[in-house]
Amino acid sequence: MACKVALVTGGGSGIGAAAARLLAARGAKVGLIDIVEAGMTAVCAEIAAAGGEAFSIVADVSDEAQMRAAFERIATETERLDTLVLAAGINGVWAPIDDITPAEWDRTMNINLRGTYLALHLGVPMLRAAGGGAITIIASVNGQRTFSTTGASCYSASKAAQLALATQLALELAKSRIRVNTICPGSTVTGIGINTFRRNTDATRIPVQFPEGDVPITGGKPASASDIADGIAFLSSPEARHITGAVLNIDGGQSLIR
Repeated sequence: MACKVALVTGGGSGIGAAAARLLAARGAKVGLIDIVEAGMTAVCAEIAAAGGEAFSIVADVSDEAQMRAAFERIATETERLDTLVLAAGINGVWAPIDDITPAEWDRTMNINLRGTYLALHLGVPMLRAAGGGAITIIASVNGQRTFSTTGASCYSASKAAQLALATQLALELAKSRIRVNTICPGSTVTGIGINTFRRNTDATRIPVQFPEGDVPITGGKPASASDIADGIAFLSSPEARHITGAVLNIDGGQSLIR
């Protein structure tokens, strides 16, 4: 069994939802945190229909008060935490650096980076109390190996910061038997596009053509959310017991050519 209790931020859609379903299918009681209730309701219903156990909490991951209330609910609901999956995030505004506004920059950073920090700040004590556990942070190839996404400076910076944070914490938390790893997806079919707003990106675009697609292993086809969830489940499992501080690129080789 991969874990006893798992918490997934961004659990109402995309990669977070796929991870929640898979962890529940493998026997975990799964808590979901998301700002949109409808998506979580649907995911919890799917998990219950398949014989699993899940519950949902509506919270803005960047809001300290809401996250403190969410973790108080988790402590009441489960009394322990074994696995933490941090999948909440947005693409935000993609624009030239002199075009993106401070408010747009702050919103992306608050959700992607502050949200990661708050979940770690509040979740690590529960993992420590359980005797250890696994943390998986969902970053991106943007911020690690791919820097050609036009206008994505803020998004890339937030993802690079997540990678640095995970690497730092892998050592800091090792003595508590808490493993910290990062998954960097490439192009993935999710609903994150609705949180992507492009403005004046042609001004900084460097034209590159990929006539056979930019995902070599699939001939251009992007990953499914389930492809990423498989990696999350592995890193959360006993099979990954000696893995910490690792970065797993799940991108079909996309970042090798971009």
